[in-house]
Amino acid sequence: MHIFGGEKSLNMLRPITILVIFTILSCSPNRETNDNILQQSSAQERIYEFGFPMDEFESKEGQIKRGEFFTTLMTKLGASNSDTYSLTQASRGVFDLKKIKVGNSYKAFYTKEESPKLAYLVYEDTKTSFVTFGVHDSLFVKISEREITRKLKIAQATINTSLWQDLQNAGLNPVLALRLSDIYAWSIDFFGLQKGDSFTAIYEELYAGENYYDIGIVHAAFFSHASKMYDAYRFVQDESPQYWNIKGENLRKAFLKAPLSFTRVSSGFSYARRHPVTRVVRPHTGVDYAAPRGTPVMSIGDGVVIQKGYLGGGGNTVKIRHNSTYTTAYLHLQSYAKGLSVGKRVSQGEVIGYVGSTGLSTGPHLDFRVWKNGAAINPLKMEAPPADPIKKSNREFFTAQVEQIKFKRDSLISLRYVDTLLLKLGKR
Repeated sequence: MHIFGGEKSLNMLRPITILVIFTILSCSPNRETNDNILQQSSAQERIYEFGFPMDEFESKEGQIKRGEFFTTLMTKLGASNSDTYSLTQASRGVFDLKKIKVGNSYKAFYTKEESPKLAYLVYEDTKTSFVTFGVHDSLFVKISEREITRKLKIAQATINTSLWQDLQNAGLNPVLALRLSDIYAWSIDFFGLQKGDSFTAIYEELYAGENYYDIGIVHAAFFSHASKMYDAYRFVQDESPQYWNIKGENLRKAFLKAPLSFTRVSSGFSYARRHPVTRVVRPHTGVDYAAPRGTPVMSIGDGVVIQKGYLGGGGNTVKIRHNSTYTTAYLHLQSYAKGLSVGKRVSQGEVIGYVGSTGLSTGPHLDFRVWKNGAAINPLKMEAPPADPIKKSNREFFTAQVEQIKFKRDSLISLRYVDTLLLKLGKR
Protein backbone atom coordinates (compact mmCIF):
# COMPACT_ATOMS: atom_id res chain seq x y z
CA MET A 1 0.00 0.00 0.00
CA HIS A 2 3.00 2.29 0.03
CA ILE A 3 2.61 5.09 -2.49
CA PHE A 4 6.23 6.12 -2.79
CA GLY A 5 9.62 4.40 -2.81
CA GLY A 6 11.68 3.77 0.28
CA GLU A 7 13.41 6.58 2.10
CA LYS A 8 16.83 5.15 1.29
CA SER A 9 16.35 5.83 -2.42
CA LEU A 10 14.90 9.25 -1.71
CA ASN A 11 17.86 10.22 0.44
CA MET A 12 20.10 9.61 -2.57
CA LEU A 13 18.35 12.33 -4.59
CA ARG A 14 20.18 15.33 -3.20
CA PRO A 15 23.79 14.08 -3.62
CA ILE A 16 22.93 12.71 -7.06
CA THR A 17 21.50 16.04 -8.24
CA ILE A 18 24.58 17.88 -6.97
CA LEU A 19 26.79 15.36 -8.78
CA VAL A 20 24.79 15.94 -11.96
CA ILE A 21 25.49 19.68 -11.82
CA PHE A 22 29.26 19.20 -11.50
CA THR A 23 29.27 16.49 -14.17
CA ILE A 24 27.51 18.75 -16.67
CA LEU A 25 29.82 21.64 -15.93
CA SER A 26 32.94 19.52 -16.19
CA CYS A 27 31.83 17.77 -19.39
CA SER A 28 30.54 20.81 -21.26
CA PRO A 29 33.57 21.02 -23.70
CA ASN A 30 32.68 17.55 -25.05
CA ARG A 31 28.98 18.24 -25.25
CA GLU A 32 28.92 18.61 -29.02
CA THR A 33 30.71 15.27 -29.49
CA ASN A 34 28.31 13.49 -27.13
CA ASP A 35 25.31 14.99 -28.93
CA ASN A 36 26.63 13.67 -32.26
CA ILE A 37 26.98 10.17 -30.81
CA LEU A 38 23.42 10.30 -29.45
CA GLN A 39 22.08 11.53 -32.78
CA GLN A 40 23.82 8.71 -34.66
CA SER A 41 22.49 6.16 -32.19
CA SER A 42 18.95 7.53 -32.50
CA ALA A 43 19.15 7.47 -36.28
CA GLN A 44 19.93 3.74 -36.18
CA GLU A 45 16.96 2.93 -33.98
CA ARG A 46 13.85 1.65 -35.75
CA ILE A 47 10.80 3.85 -35.29
CA TYR A 48 7.39 2.26 -34.66
CA GLU A 49 3.91 3.80 -34.60
CA PHE A 50 0.94 1.78 -33.37
CA GLY A 51 3.23 -1.26 -33.59
CA PHE A 52 4.14 -0.76 -37.26
CA PRO A 53 7.76 -0.14 -38.41
CA MET A 54 7.64 3.22 -40.15
CA ASP A 55 10.48 2.34 -42.55
CA GLU A 56 8.18 -0.21 -44.20
CA PHE A 57 5.17 2.03 -44.75
CA GLU A 58 4.11 5.43 -45.98
CA SER A 59 1.49 7.14 -43.84
CA LYS A 60 -1.29 9.68 -44.12
CA GLU A 61 -3.00 11.42 -41.21
CA GLY A 62 -6.41 13.03 -40.99
CA GLN A 63 -9.52 13.69 -38.90
CA ILE A 64 -13.05 12.40 -39.29
CA LYS A 65 -15.11 15.05 -41.05
CA ARG A 66 -18.76 15.90 -40.56
CA GLY A 67 -20.93 13.55 -42.61
CA GLU A 68 -18.10 11.05 -43.05
CA PHE A 69 -18.75 7.37 -42.36
CA PHE A 70 -16.46 4.37 -42.16
CA THR A 71 -17.38 3.25 -45.67
CA THR A 72 -16.82 6.67 -47.25
CA LEU A 73 -13.54 7.07 -45.35
CA MET A 74 -12.25 3.70 -46.56
CA THR A 75 -13.21 4.57 -50.14
CA LYS A 76 -11.38 7.89 -49.83
CA LEU A 77 -8.28 6.13 -48.52
CA GLY A 78 -8.27 3.71 -51.47
CA ALA A 79 -9.77 0.52 -50.03
CA SER A 80 -11.79 -1.70 -52.35
CA ASN A 81 -15.52 -2.11 -51.84
CA SER A 82 -15.06 -5.81 -51.03
CA ASP A 83 -12.41 -5.10 -48.35
CA THR A 84 -14.56 -2.35 -46.85
CA TYR A 85 -17.55 -4.68 -46.67
CA SER A 86 -15.46 -7.45 -45.10
CA LEU A 87 -14.17 -5.04 -42.44
CA THR A 88 -17.69 -3.89 -41.57
CA GLN A 89 -18.56 -7.55 -41.00
CA ALA A 90 -15.38 -8.18 -38.98
CA SER A 91 -16.21 -5.17 -36.79
CA ARG A 92 -19.38 -6.79 -35.43
CA GLY A 93 -18.92 -7.61 -31.78
CA VAL A 94 -15.54 -5.86 -31.74
CA PHE A 95 -16.16 -2.17 -32.44
CA ASP A 96 -19.36 -0.28 -33.26
CA LEU A 97 -18.63 1.67 -36.44
CA LYS A 98 -21.51 4.02 -35.61
CA LYS A 99 -19.42 5.35 -32.71
CA ILE A 100 -16.79 6.89 -34.99
CA LYS A 101 -16.77 10.54 -33.96
CA VAL A 102 -16.32 13.74 -35.94
CA GLY A 103 -12.95 15.32 -35.12
CA ASN A 104 -11.22 12.14 -33.99
CA SER A 105 -7.89 11.42 -35.64
CA TYR A 106 -6.86 8.53 -37.85
CA LYS A 107 -3.70 7.36 -39.57
CA ALA A 108 -3.55 5.29 -42.75
CA PHE A 109 -0.51 3.12 -43.56
CA TYR A 110 0.37 2.29 -47.18
CA THR A 111 2.76 -0.25 -48.66
CA LYS A 112 5.94 1.10 -50.22
CA GLU A 113 5.32 -0.06 -53.77
CA GLU A 114 5.14 1.51 -57.21
CA SER A 115 1.36 1.53 -56.68
CA PRO A 116 0.95 1.93 -52.88
CA LYS A 117 -1.95 0.01 -51.34
CA LEU A 118 -3.77 0.67 -48.09
CA ALA A 119 -2.39 -1.76 -45.51
CA TYR A 120 -3.82 -0.55 -42.18
CA LEU A 121 -6.11 2.12 -40.83
CA VAL A 122 -5.72 3.19 -37.21
CA TYR A 123 -8.64 5.13 -35.73
CA GLU A 124 -7.98 6.89 -32.41
CA ASP A 125 -11.13 6.12 -30.47
CA THR A 126 -10.16 7.66 -27.11
CA LYS A 127 -7.04 9.17 -25.58
CA THR A 128 -6.11 5.74 -24.29
CA SER A 129 -7.33 3.35 -26.99
CA PHE A 130 -7.26 2.93 -30.77
CA VAL A 131 -8.83 0.62 -33.33
CA THR A 132 -6.76 -1.05 -36.04
CA PHE A 133 -8.37 -2.15 -39.32
CA GLY A 134 -6.08 -4.56 -41.17
CA VAL A 135 -6.20 -4.87 -44.95
CA HIS A 136 -2.63 -5.94 -45.77
CA ASP A 137 -2.00 -9.66 -45.19
CA SER A 138 -5.35 -10.46 -43.59
CA LEU A 139 -8.55 -8.64 -42.83
CA PHE A 140 -9.06 -7.95 -39.10
CA VAL A 141 -10.37 -5.41 -36.59
CA LYS A 142 -8.63 -5.02 -33.22
CA ILE A 143 -8.97 -2.64 -30.27
CA SER A 144 -5.72 -1.82 -28.48
CA GLU A 145 -5.05 0.05 -25.24
CA ARG A 146 -2.07 2.35 -24.95
CA GLU A 147 0.28 1.72 -22.07
CA ILE A 148 -0.58 4.09 -19.21
CA THR A 149 2.31 5.54 -17.24
CA ARG A 150 2.14 7.73 -14.14
CA LYS A 151 4.54 10.53 -13.33
CA LEU A 152 4.62 12.10 -9.88
CA LYS A 153 4.48 15.91 -10.04
CA ILE A 154 4.32 18.86 -7.69
CA ALA A 155 2.23 21.96 -8.35
CA GLN A 156 2.57 25.27 -6.53
CA ALA A 157 0.68 28.49 -7.15
CA THR A 158 -0.36 31.71 -5.42
CA ILE A 159 -3.81 33.19 -5.97
CA ASN A 160 -3.82 36.58 -7.70
CA THR A 161 -7.01 36.51 -9.77
CA SER A 162 -8.71 33.11 -9.61
CA LEU A 163 -7.55 29.58 -8.91
CA TRP A 164 -8.39 28.47 -12.47
CA GLN A 165 -6.60 31.41 -14.12
CA ASP A 166 -3.58 31.28 -11.82
CA LEU A 167 -3.11 27.58 -12.54
CA GLN A 168 -3.08 28.37 -16.25
CA ASN A 169 -0.63 31.22 -15.71
CA ALA A 170 1.67 28.83 -13.84
CA GLY A 171 1.59 26.40 -16.76
CA LEU A 172 -0.49 23.86 -14.82
CA ASN A 173 -3.59 21.95 -15.86
CA PRO A 174 -6.61 23.93 -14.57
CA VAL A 175 -8.43 20.61 -14.06
CA LEU A 176 -6.34 20.44 -10.88
CA ALA A 177 -8.56 23.26 -9.56
CA LEU A 178 -11.57 20.94 -9.80
CA ARG A 179 -9.72 18.19 -7.96
CA LEU A 180 -8.72 20.57 -5.18
CA SER A 181 -12.25 21.96 -4.88
CA ASP A 182 -13.52 18.39 -4.47
CA ILE A 183 -10.93 17.59 -1.79
CA TYR A 184 -11.67 20.77 0.18
CA ALA A 185 -15.42 20.90 -0.59
CA TRP A 186 -16.24 20.68 3.13
CA SER A 187 -13.60 23.03 4.51
CA ILE A 188 -12.80 25.82 1.99
CA ASP A 189 -15.24 27.99 0.08
CA PHE A 190 -13.47 28.23 -3.27
CA PHE A 191 -15.62 31.19 -4.26
CA GLY A 192 -14.18 33.05 -1.29
CA LEU A 193 -10.49 32.60 -2.06
CA GLN A 194 -8.38 35.67 -1.35
CA LYS A 195 -5.41 37.19 -3.11
CA GLY A 196 -2.29 35.77 -1.52
CA ASP A 197 -3.80 32.34 -0.78
CA SER A 198 -1.53 29.58 -2.02
CA PHE A 199 -1.28 25.83 -2.37
CA THR A 200 1.08 22.94 -2.98
CA ALA A 201 -0.22 19.68 -4.44
CA ILE A 202 1.48 16.33 -5.01
CA TYR A 203 -0.29 14.51 -7.81
CA GLU A 204 0.11 12.14 -10.74
CA GLU A 205 0.08 13.00 -14.42
CA LEU A 206 -1.21 10.22 -16.67
CA TYR A 207 0.37 9.48 -20.03
CA ALA A 208 -1.01 7.26 -22.77
CA GLY A 209 2.17 6.23 -24.51
CA GLU A 210 4.13 9.48 -24.67
CA ASN A 211 1.06 11.73 -24.67
CA TYR A 212 -0.18 13.43 -21.51
CA TYR A 213 -3.94 13.10 -21.20
CA ASP A 214 -5.17 13.61 -17.64
CA ILE A 215 -4.48 14.16 -13.96
CA GLY A 216 -4.42 11.03 -11.84
CA ILE A 217 -4.43 10.65 -8.06
CA VAL A 218 -3.81 13.71 -5.90
CA HIS A 219 -1.76 12.20 -3.07
CA ALA A 220 -1.62 15.29 -0.87
CA ALA A 221 -2.40 18.99 -0.84
CA PHE A 222 -1.46 21.91 1.39
CA PHE A 223 -3.73 24.94 0.99
CA SER A 224 -3.08 28.24 2.74
CA HIS A 225 -6.35 30.18 2.95
CA ALA A 226 -7.04 33.28 5.04
CA SER A 227 -3.77 32.74 6.96
CA LYS A 228 -4.74 29.17 7.89
CA MET A 229 -3.14 26.00 6.51
CA TYR A 230 -5.42 23.17 5.41
CA ASP A 231 -3.53 19.91 4.82
CA ALA A 232 -5.00 16.90 3.03
CA TYR A 233 -3.51 13.41 2.80
CA ARG A 234 -5.02 10.64 0.70
CA PHE A 235 -5.43 7.43 2.64
CA VAL A 236 -7.44 4.25 2.03
CA GLN A 237 -9.60 3.16 4.94
CA ASP A 238 -12.18 0.37 4.65
CA GLU A 239 -11.29 0.10 0.95
CA SER A 240 -12.41 3.70 0.44
CA PRO A 241 -9.84 6.38 -0.54
CA GLN A 242 -10.52 9.65 1.28
CA TYR A 243 -8.62 12.71 2.49
CA TRP A 244 -7.61 13.43 6.07
CA ASN A 245 -5.70 16.14 7.89
CA ILE A 246 -2.57 15.40 9.89
CA LYS A 247 -4.68 14.81 13.01
CA GLY A 248 -6.44 11.95 11.24
CA GLU A 249 -9.67 13.90 10.91
CA ASN A 250 -11.70 13.19 7.79
CA LEU A 251 -11.97 16.24 5.52
CA ARG A 252 -15.34 15.01 4.36
CA LYS A 253 -18.09 16.41 6.50
CA ALA A 254 -21.65 15.26 6.88
CA PHE A 255 -22.68 18.25 4.73
CA LEU A 256 -21.23 19.96 1.67
CA LYS A 257 -20.07 23.55 2.03
CA ALA A 258 -22.54 24.66 -0.66
CA PRO A 259 -25.29 22.90 -2.66
CA LEU A 260 -24.11 24.11 -6.09
CA SER A 261 -21.42 25.87 -8.09
CA PHE A 262 -22.54 29.46 -7.77
CA THR A 263 -21.47 32.86 -9.06
CA ARG A 264 -21.97 34.86 -5.87
CA VAL A 265 -24.08 35.15 -2.73
CA SER A 266 -26.74 37.62 -3.83
CA SER A 267 -28.58 37.81 -0.51
CA GLY A 268 -27.62 36.65 2.95
CA PHE A 269 -29.39 35.38 6.05
CA SER A 270 -31.42 38.16 7.69
CA TYR A 271 -34.41 38.73 9.94
CA ALA A 272 -35.19 42.07 8.24
CA ARG A 273 -34.68 42.02 4.48
CA ARG A 274 -36.66 44.08 1.98
CA HIS A 275 -38.04 41.56 -0.50
CA PRO A 276 -36.86 42.42 -4.04
CA VAL A 277 -40.33 41.76 -5.52
CA THR A 278 -42.89 42.75 -2.86
CA ARG A 279 -40.61 45.45 -1.31
CA VAL A 280 -41.92 44.33 2.09
CA VAL A 281 -39.42 44.03 4.96
CA ARG A 282 -39.56 40.53 6.41
CA PRO A 283 -37.17 37.73 7.53
CA HIS A 284 -35.10 35.93 4.91
CA THR A 285 -33.92 32.87 6.79
CA GLY A 286 -31.79 31.48 3.99
CA VAL A 287 -29.01 32.32 1.56
CA ASP A 288 -29.51 33.23 -2.10
CA TYR A 289 -26.89 31.86 -4.48
CA ALA A 290 -26.85 33.57 -7.88
CA ALA A 291 -26.17 31.03 -10.63
CA PRO A 292 -27.05 30.48 -14.30
CA ARG A 293 -30.43 28.96 -15.06
CA GLY A 294 -30.15 25.18 -15.24
CA THR A 295 -27.15 24.88 -12.86
CA PRO A 296 -27.41 21.50 -11.04
CA VAL A 297 -28.44 21.73 -7.38
CA MET A 298 -27.17 19.01 -5.03
CA SER A 299 -28.28 17.71 -1.68
CA ILE A 300 -25.66 18.80 0.86
CA GLY A 301 -25.93 15.48 2.67
CA ASP A 302 -27.56 12.07 2.84
CA GLY A 303 -31.24 12.21 3.65
CA VAL A 304 -34.87 11.62 2.69
CA VAL A 305 -37.03 13.88 0.51
CA ILE A 306 -39.97 14.98 2.68
CA GLN A 307 -41.42 17.64 0.38
CA LYS A 308 -41.44 18.30 -3.36
CA GLY A 309 -43.70 20.76 -5.13
CA TYR A 310 -44.67 24.33 -5.90
CA LEU A 311 -44.82 26.39 -2.69
CA GLY A 312 -46.14 29.87 -3.54
CA GLY A 313 -43.37 32.46 -3.34
CA GLY A 314 -40.74 29.75 -3.01
CA GLY A 315 -41.68 28.29 -6.37
CA ASN A 316 -40.54 24.73 -7.09
CA THR A 317 -39.11 23.49 -3.81
CA VAL A 318 -37.42 20.37 -2.45
CA LYS A 319 -37.11 19.74 1.29
CA ILE A 320 -34.82 17.05 2.73
CA ARG A 321 -34.57 15.64 6.26
CA HIS A 322 -30.98 14.56 6.90
CA ASN A 323 -31.33 13.27 10.44
CA SER A 324 -33.15 14.09 13.66
CA THR A 325 -31.28 17.42 13.86
CA TYR A 326 -30.90 18.91 10.35
CA THR A 327 -33.35 19.66 7.53
CA THR A 328 -32.63 21.63 4.35
CA ALA A 329 -34.75 23.22 1.60
CA TYR A 330 -33.96 24.29 -1.98
CA LEU A 331 -36.27 26.96 -3.48
CA HIS A 332 -37.05 28.59 -6.88
CA LEU A 333 -35.96 25.52 -8.85
CA GLN A 334 -36.52 25.46 -12.59
CA SER A 335 -37.16 21.71 -12.52
CA TYR A 336 -36.52 18.58 -10.49
CA ALA A 337 -34.05 15.76 -11.06
CA LYS A 338 -35.50 12.80 -12.93
CA GLY A 339 -37.02 10.24 -10.58
CA LEU A 340 -37.06 12.52 -7.53
CA SER A 341 -40.07 11.91 -5.31
CA VAL A 342 -41.21 12.31 -1.72
CA GLY A 343 -39.81 9.46 0.35
CA LYS A 344 -36.80 8.89 -1.86
CA ARG A 345 -33.42 8.57 -0.11
CA VAL A 346 -30.76 10.82 -1.64
CA SER A 347 -26.99 10.84 -1.19
CA GLN A 348 -24.62 13.69 -0.49
CA GLY A 349 -23.80 15.44 -3.76
CA GLU A 350 -26.74 13.89 -5.63
CA VAL A 351 -28.47 16.28 -8.04
CA ILE A 352 -32.03 17.00 -6.90
CA GLY A 353 -32.97 19.86 -9.23
CA TYR A 354 -31.82 22.79 -11.34
CA VAL A 355 -31.52 26.52 -10.69
CA GLY A 356 -34.48 28.55 -11.87
CA SER A 357 -36.59 31.60 -11.04
CA THR A 358 -39.99 30.16 -10.13
CA GLY A 359 -42.17 31.81 -7.49
CA LEU A 360 -41.44 35.36 -6.30
CA SER A 361 -38.05 35.86 -7.91
CA THR A 362 -36.30 38.55 -9.95
CA GLY A 363 -33.82 36.21 -11.64
CA PRO A 364 -32.27 32.73 -11.60
CA HIS A 365 -30.91 31.82 -8.18
CA LEU A 366 -31.16 29.22 -5.43
CA ASP A 367 -32.68 30.12 -2.07
CA PHE A 368 -31.06 27.61 0.29
CA ARG A 369 -32.36 27.10 3.84
CA VAL A 370 -31.26 25.03 6.84
CA TRP A 371 -33.07 24.16 10.05
CA LYS A 372 -31.37 22.77 13.15
CA ASN A 373 -33.71 21.22 15.71
CA GLY A 374 -36.56 23.03 13.95
CA ALA A 375 -34.98 26.52 14.10
CA ALA A 376 -33.68 28.33 11.00
CA ILE A 377 -29.91 28.86 11.03
CA ASN A 378 -27.49 30.70 8.74
CA PRO A 379 -26.16 28.14 6.21
CA LEU A 380 -22.91 30.11 5.83
CA LYS A 381 -22.16 29.76 9.54
CA MET A 382 -23.25 26.16 9.94
CA GLU A 383 -20.63 23.87 11.48
CA ALA A 384 -21.13 20.51 9.83
CA PRO A 385 -20.21 17.44 11.88
CA PRO A 386 -17.18 15.52 10.50
CA ALA A 387 -17.22 12.03 9.05
CA ASP A 388 -15.44 9.14 10.78
CA PRO A 389 -11.74 9.77 11.67
CA ILE A 390 -8.77 7.45 11.08
CA LYS A 391 -9.32 4.26 13.03
CA LYS A 392 -6.90 3.43 15.83
CA SER A 393 -5.90 0.27 14.00
CA ASN A 394 -4.83 2.39 10.98
CA ARG A 395 -3.23 5.24 12.87
CA GLU A 396 0.36 3.95 12.80
CA PHE A 397 0.30 3.23 9.08
CA PHE A 398 -1.40 6.57 8.35
CA THR A 399 1.32 8.44 10.28
CA ALA A 400 4.06 6.59 8.38
CA GLN A 401 2.43 7.40 5.05
CA VAL A 402 2.10 11.08 5.98
CA GLU A 403 5.83 11.22 6.74
CA GLN A 404 6.61 9.61 3.38
CA ILE A 405 4.44 12.16 1.57
CA LYS A 406 6.09 15.06 3.37
CA PHE A 407 9.53 13.74 2.50
CA LYS A 408 8.54 13.27 -1.12
CA ARG A 409 7.15 16.81 -1.22
CA ASP A 410 10.44 18.24 0.08
CA SER A 411 12.42 16.11 -2.41
CA LEU A 412 10.29 17.27 -5.35
CA ILE A 413 10.75 20.90 -4.29
CA SER A 414 14.54 20.34 -4.11
CA LEU A 415 14.57 18.75 -7.56
CA ARG A 416 12.57 21.63 -8.99
CA TYR A 417 15.16 24.02 -7.56
CA VAL A 418 17.96 21.99 -9.17
CA ASP A 419 16.12 22.01 -12.53
CA THR A 420 15.81 25.78 -12.33
CA LEU A 421 19.51 26.10 -11.46
CA LEU A 422 20.53 23.86 -14.37
CA LEU A 423 18.37 25.91 -16.72
CA LYS A 424 20.07 29.12 -15.60
CA LEU A 425 23.52 27.55 -15.98
CA GLY A 426 22.63 26.38 -19.47
CA LYS A 427 21.80 29.92 -20.57
CA ARG A 428 25.27 31.22 -19.62
